Amino acid sequence: MNKADLITAISGQTGLTRKDSEAAVKAFVNIVTEELKKGGKVQIVGFGTFEASERAAREGRNPHTGEAIEIEASRAPRFKAGRALKEALNEQ
Repeated sequence: MNKADLITAISGQTGLTRKDSEAAVKAFVNIVTEELKKGGKVQIVGFGTFEASERAAREGRNPHTGEAIEIEASRAPRFKAGRALKEALNEQ
């Protein structure tokens, strides 16, 4: 499912117009992004938690030449699924 499919599905389930559904999806993405930039996290009970993790600087290798390269420290988004989502995926 891509973003357009998600917008269509939300529109179908909620009765919102496609334009309103698109605005809701964009707002959700923007809010989560801004919160992670500030170092916070977004927790949706029953679904999961979005948070940023710190990656330390490290040495890597260029796969073509084998030359050592320095990889800078960075932040990466992380999603941890909630219990209800895990249980829903594993229902028989």
